[in-house]
Amino acid sequence: MQTPQRIVQVCLFIVAAIALFGGTVQMVLGQPDTTPRLDNVHRFMAGVYFSMGLVNLWAAVTIRQQGTLVYLLALGVLLAGAGRLLSIAQVGLPQPHGLWLGYLVPELALPFVIAIAHRASGRRIATGAAAASA
Repeated sequence: MQTPQRIVQVCLFIVAAIALFGGTVQMVLGQPDTTPRLDNVHRFMAGVYFSMGLVNLWAAVTIRQQGTLVYLLALGVLLAGAGRLLSIAQVGLPQPHGLWLGYLVPELALPFVIAIAHRASGRRIATGAAAASA
């Protein structure tokens, strides 16, 4: 496996671990001290979060067969980070600040690492295929 493809795979495993763990924790804890409506929405989104962990895990395991899906997964992580950034801008940074910034930074950085490495991996595959057929 090429280095860029391994980078993508490792990043997808990281995203999968975060989403599976975070989705499970949020499903179990819910949204304490809130209304039933907000708790319901929170646990629903925890299920979506968990399922995205499964999709990232599957994409990481089957990385050699993946194309556009990897870019879509990276976009999903970037949009999640953008949502967190918007929340911080509108209602403030939750306590403890370091923890929430620790969530935000990978959500904004990993998508670019994934997309750039996946693109590099695709170019090498295309170059290797062209060389092999020549």
